[in-house]
Parts: sequence; C-alpha cells; structure tokens
Amino acid sequence: EQLRPGIKEVIASKHFLKDAPDFDTSLISDCRHEHFTKLHKFEETIEGNHIFRAIKGKTHYVYAIDRNKRLIFLRAFRNFKDYKKFLNEKRVILKIIQNE
Repeated sequence: EQLRPGIKEVIASKHFLKDAPDFDTSLISDCRHEHFTKLHKFEETIEGNHIFRAIKGKTHYVYAIDRNKRLIFLRAFRNFKDYKKFLNEKRVILKIIQNE
C-alpha cells in the first residue's frame, strides 16, 4: 500500500494477457481485497523491482512495481509449482519488466 499512491502507469505484459485475458487489472491497482484470498503479498526485490503476488481462487497473479513506479502484470499461474518455478527465474522476470 505504500507504493500504490506513487504508481504512474499500469501495464499488462504479453505473457499475462495470454495467461489471463479476461482479468480486470483495476482490481489489484485499486486494492480491492474482497475479490482475492491474498492481495499484495510481497515476494522479493530483484534489482530494485518489487515483486508481488495476488491469489484469486487457484490462480496466482504475479506483478511488479518497477523503479519507474509502473505496476507491471507479469504472469498468471493456475499451478503453484509453476508459480514457484517462475519466481526462481530472475533473469526472465527482469527481461519481462525491461521489455514493457
């Protein structure tokens, strides 16, 4: 919540749009907790980019707030193992952030 007031732009990566084409990104940017089991769970910081997760049903939505105060939706996973594997791929995460 400390970072949210400074957000200048909301972006959905190509990967995220494939993973969750019908997802309403404003639910996370507006902090509407009633739609999620967990919202804004901080995972880690990778080279100044803060990585978060929200859970709705069995889907894990991974997003970042980068150094430029952009909220970038990275990926959505229905499988917890795939989500954990993605978090370990720091180069992939950085590449998605840099390409947006």
